Amino acid sequence: MSIGPVVRLQASHLGQLEELLDANALPTEDCAEQDGNFYGIFDLDQLVAAGGLEPADGYFLLRSVVVAPAYRGRGLARDITEFLLERARSAGCPRVYLLTETAADYFAGLGFEPVARDSVPAAIARTRQFASLCPDGSHCMAIDFVHH
Repeated sequence: MSIGPVVRLQASHLGQLEELLDANALPTEDCAEQDGNFYGIFDLDQLVAAGGLEPADGYFLLRSVVVAPAYRGRGLARDITEFLLERARSAGCPRVYLLTETAADYFAGLGFEPVARDSVPAAIARTRQFASLCPDGSHCMAIDFVHH
């Protein structure tokens, strides 16, 4: 195995990204319009982990952090999440939001805290993830960089 660093995904990676997300029951409907907002980790030419950082009026939405089953347990989800959070922090973002159905405990371990879904900034609420792609029962969480 030759696992590489986190890199920005290109349009040519869209098929692999959608396949990885779909195989893990994550939304793929707006991947094409999020071109340039997804990052990934490759093993040679195979995408094995990915995540997105969608900008929304000074905030970011962390989305679709996923690792192929054969690559889990190696810290790749943490690697890509920390990479994305550092990008947000260095852009001056005060807070990053996410929605998750299954990984609330995982993200809590990285410093995210539950927030009321109706308390998010309007720009975050207008993203397709919030508005329609993630079920209302999803956990809404945020990490605040002012205190970290």
